[in-house]
Amino acid sequence: MVIAKAWVLKKHFDGFPKTSDFDLKKIELPNLKDGGKQKLLLESVFLSVDPYMRPYSQRDMKEGDIMIGTQVARIVESKNPAFVVGAFVVGDRGWRTHFISDGKDLQLLPSSWPESLPKSLALGTVGMPGLTAYFGLLEVCKMKPGETVLVNAAAGAVGSVVGQIAKIGGCKVVGCAGSDDKVTYLKTIGFDEAFNYKTVKSLDEALHKASPDGYDCFFDNVGGEFACVAINQMKKYGRIAVCGAISQYNDSVPQKGPYVQIPMIFKELQMEGFIVSRWNNRREEGLRALLKWVVEGKVKCHEQVTEGFENMPMAFIGMLKGENLGKAVVKV
Repeated sequence: MVIAKAWVLKKHFDGFPKTSDFDLKKIELPNLKDGGKQKLLLESVFLSVDPYMRPYSQRDMKEGDIMIGTQVARIVESKNPAFVVGAFVVGDRGWRTHFISDGKDLQLLPSSWPESLPKSLALGTVGMPGLTAYFGLLEVCKMKPGETVLVNAAAGAVGSVVGQIAKIGGCKVVGCAGSDDKVTYLKTIGFDEAFNYKTVKSLDEALHKASPDGYDCFFDNVGGEFACVAINQMKKYGRIAVCGAISQYNDSVPQKGPYVQIPMIFKELQMEGFIVSRWNNRREEGLRALLKWVVEGKVKCHEQVTEGFENMPMAFIGMLKGENLGKAVVKV
């Protein structure tokens, strides 16, 4: 018998999440049985904290539910020949230390995964955030060599990969982030221009200085005021991929305007929101490309690792405050 620990949503977030909004529970798991649906026992090794959890918890969860999220897990016991004990998988079973599965909701790490590569990257650069960058840039922005790409929250799990893929694709890349250390990091991974949006006197001027001719592609993770300013810097026929709106997730009262219609009309822009699951049928293609670039050193990865399952809420809150550089993960 295994006792799993799980973090549940005690109270829906009102404004910014607080540690008191979570509760740590213990759950007794049943033993596996031959012939039953409960064929695999897994233990979480790394858990992900991501911005999407904030709005999705409001939309999809009830108070008392286990917090949503993905993990890299190790198979501890198996009655399914497709999954051997000791193998690592990516699961979507929320904030819990152990769980039981029939295997249908699990994805084995790619067979070409090098032993030297941290398995936690399957939650970041070679996982959902990396795929978000890959498909958002290639399918929504439809970037072309020689174009100029703007990305905000550029030192985060998605933004840092966006910038590096754009460089691989022959683009000029401009990124912004919320600290000088993050700006320095962006320069080290190949961004052509980077600035701290918190310290510039004028966001409009900083964007113009970074690319006086404007931007062909804008990969937006932030929304709000930044997007309203950036849209005026787009070139004619520019493309905007709306990936996230982290500046608005914790607002108790929705922000109001300015509005996008006039610059969209005059510049004939395309602006499209997207969720990465649209390309689930091409997941293997994306992972293969990302893994290859990481192994070749063309895409560099940085992780903010928090030790200890008991620190999940703290890691989540810190990530929403922008304390992480690269992908925020929790090591159980």
